[in-house]
Amino acid sequence: MKNNIELQNVSKAYKDFKLQNISFDVPQGCIVGLIGENGAGKTTTIKCILNITKAEGNIKIFGKDSKENEKEIKEEIGVVLDDSFLSEYLTAKHINSIMKDVYKTWDENKYKNLLKQFQLPTNKLIKNFSSGMKMKLKIATAISHNPKLLILDEPTSGLDPVVRNEILDIFRNYIQEDETRSILLSTHITTDLEHISDYIVFIEKGKMVFHLPTDELLENYGIIKCSKEDFLRLDEKDYIKYKKEKYQYEVLTNNKNDIRKKYNITTIDKPSIEDIMLFYIKGEK
Repeated sequence: MKNNIELQNVSKAYKDFKLQNISFDVPQGCIVGLIGENGAGKTTTIKCILNITKAEGNIKIFGKDSKENEKEIKEEIGVVLDDSFLSEYLTAKHINSIMKDVYKTWDENKYKNLLKQFQLPTNKLIKNFSSGMKMKLKIATAISHNPKLLILDEPTSGLDPVVRNEILDIFRNYIQEDETRSILLSTHITTDLEHISDYIVFIEKGKMVFHLPTDELLENYGIIKCSKEDFLRLDEKDYIKYKKEKYQYEVLTNNKNDIRKKYNITTIDKPSIEDIMLFYIKGEK
């Protein structure tokens, strides 16, 4: 399987924050979710990939060096960032005229169809759009030149569940249309990733915690609910973090089936991606 993005030991130091040795791939035909709390390094990682922020380490996109081939690469990337877009004094119709000159592969019919699907007016100033309408316009603009790679930073934030599902369907269809495409999707709404992602990359305080297939993550991880006596029986190497509740202990493991057999513990809940993330961030060891 070929990769559309390859990161090897990517680092970036600021005065009060350091992104340290981030390494992961985004394979063709896959959606990779990037998770972590605010300030963990998700947006910095994306900006390094896009060469907006200069970083140490190796970044390849479509097998090419991201710095040396930046112009060629960006022709085939669709991007949605929270802090970048065209002037709010433009309309959706103006954007179509501009993008026809920016991208050789701009698909005017696709763009207009997406505007209809999202129920976005063509002649209304963007400054009068709601936050949800603005995000839908960004997404429509990002995918209307049929890029090989989508890089999205919080694309569903501020949207109601109905619109979020609509956008997730568009992402699914985008991948299904062409198996050489990929999506890197950073989001706080981890429930979205349970439905559409193939892999999860978790960054915490500038360091990578894990890079795992979503199915494997949800299948192998478990939350043990047990008494203090049962907790004290557990070997430290058999769990990741724990939380001490009022009447019991909750313990995160990444090998629930072996734990069940080894300690004869039956009460092991299936965690969500958010549960796993919160244990890593807030749990004790």
